[in-house]
Amino acid sequence: MSWNRIRHIVRKEFVQVRRDTRMLRMILVAPVLQLVIFGYAVTTDIKHVPTVVLDSDGTRQSRDLAARFRNSGYFDLKYYVVRPEDMTPLIDSGRARVGLDIPKGFAKDLALGRSAPLQVIVDGTDSTTAGIVLGYTAGIIRRFSEDVLADRSQRVRANLVRLPAVQDATRVWYNPDLKSVNYMVPGVLCLILLVVTMVLTSLAIVKEREIGTLEQLVVTPIKPSELMLGKMLPFVAIGFLDVVLILFVAGAWFRVPIAGSLLLLFALTTVFLMTTLGIGLFVSTVSRTQQQAMMTAFFIMMPSIMLSGFMFPIENMPRAVQFLTYLIPLRYFLTIVRGIFLKGVGLAVLWPQVLALLAFGVTILALSSLRFRKKLG
Repeated sequence: MSWNRIRHIVRKEFVQVRRDTRMLRMILVAPVLQLVIFGYAVTTDIKHVPTVVLDSDGTRQSRDLAARFRNSGYFDLKYYVVRPEDMTPLIDSGRARVGLDIPKGFAKDLALGRSAPLQVIVDGTDSTTAGIVLGYTAGIIRRFSEDVLADRSQRVRANLVRLPAVQDATRVWYNPDLKSVNYMVPGVLCLILLVVTMVLTSLAIVKEREIGTLEQLVVTPIKPSELMLGKMLPFVAIGFLDVVLILFVAGAWFRVPIAGSLLLLFALTTVFLMTTLGIGLFVSTVSRTQQQAMMTAFFIMMPSIMLSGFMFPIENMPRAVQFLTYLIPLRYFLTIVRGIFLKGVGLAVLWPQVLALLAFGVTILALSSLRFRKKLG
């Protein structure tokens, strides 16, 4: 193996990348745009939910409860109606996503120590949003009930024996502000690495075949292993360039903290790049045109993204699908990156994911390399 010949191939690849403005945009501009879009658009922080209120009681207690919904920041009380049938068209049309129905006698029931009925109507068209909204409403109503009980106990404290009670002290680890962007941005880093390195590797080799220069390279003294390394090494550098770019934007723009070791992150990124470059190499051997390579890469990327836990928790998937996710390398890299970003953990915790990712990387890269050499031969 001649490193001098590999160096010339690498130099040729960088020259081609510099001349190809479309590829430059994909390398430099697309990752930043994807990070911004996912950072702002893909979020589980639901706020300003349009809400319709039917306050049939009209008392201080009912107004206090409605004010708690408004002051939480999660609900915008946009509509007030006087009849139950007036709520239906607002929710049907989507102008209101939540309906708060406070019946007559609400304050009286509270004063007499009885359970006060209350109806919350949620538009369940989007089940994910509906589940989050139900959690918000349950928290607001629970705090309102606790305040009512505390007020009653203060008024009759002189006639009661103080009883022991359980007091909870809640503390959120790793993401104390519960910002979804802190969870999504590390995932976007994994997604961009998968897309950019796999697609660019497959397209670069197929492009050589389309224009006829791959056959010219085959008849030169360049060995298949040298050609493969020369083609792949530039995309390793491009992958690390994208990682640096994403880390800069994540820290400077989104203020996402990195609790763990950057050195460990770059080291384990190398292991993940073995899988993405190996898949890209495999795609290049089964594709004759760039269009075929793009379609093949798309069919590989979509299951990887959907089943990796990037957007949907693996625990919520059917049991058979959960077993299938163990065949997705992106699943392990997501756990690694989020563990380093949010928890600051090291190899002592991440070693099972690292071993699995290393096994995938070595296997995929070896099989793809053998197929690549066979195709050249």
